[in-house]
Amino acid sequence: MTKKLRLAFVTIGQSPRSDIVPEMLSDIGGDVEAHEFGALDDVPEDEIRALVPAPGETSFATRLRNGREVTISKERVEIRLEELLERIDQQGFDAIVLLCTGTHVKPLRRTFMIESQRVVDSMVEALAASSQRLGVILPLARQVEEFPKRHVFSRTPKLVAASPYAGDDIAERAAALADCDLVVMHCMGYSEAMRAAARQSISAPVLLSRRIVSGAVRQII
Repeated sequence: MTKKLRLAFVTIGQSPRSDIVPEMLSDIGGDVEAHEFGALDDVPEDEIRALVPAPGETSFATRLRNGREVTISKERVEIRLEELLERIDQQGFDAIVLLCTGTHVKPLRRTFMIESQRVVDSMVEALAASSQRLGVILPLARQVEEFPKRHVFSRTPKLVAASPYAGDDIAERAAALADCDLVVMHCMGYSEAMRAAARQSISAPVLLSRRIVSGAVRQII
């Protein structure tokens, strides 16, 4: 009999991520006990505002508990994330799933960890080997310039921005990638409904980050 798997889902924003985790659990299937944690849980509003990226810092887009999108410093929120992961590492989970495709973290001492960036980027690079024109959809316009500093693919991708949190018209933004033969929606905030919207404008395969990560989680059940 397969035991129930205790998973910790960790966001760089605030938990619970009702926009991500239920859809992932449905995709993962199996007997899973899910717990959620956020790097910005219980952080006062003024401290969150202070995390806006300073000149020279790179950015994350994330979602607060009330559904509001915030743009925060990658460098500074990763310090909070590392501290949170060290605490979760003491709690006996079978695995930790990072709900961000833009961060690498230090290996944990006790707990198996699924890093979404490593999983997604590896999958994209493997599939892009037979692709001539790779397209990437990102949450923030400023990340279009930042992307080459954070993600290295063997071919230069075409980049567009469309927020999964601010009500952007995904189909309209995705139309700029209509000439690509492979596209990835490079943020865990993008949903299956948003992927369907992108497919209205793109005839090529469109990869959804959360589905790629859910597939990796399924392998450990």
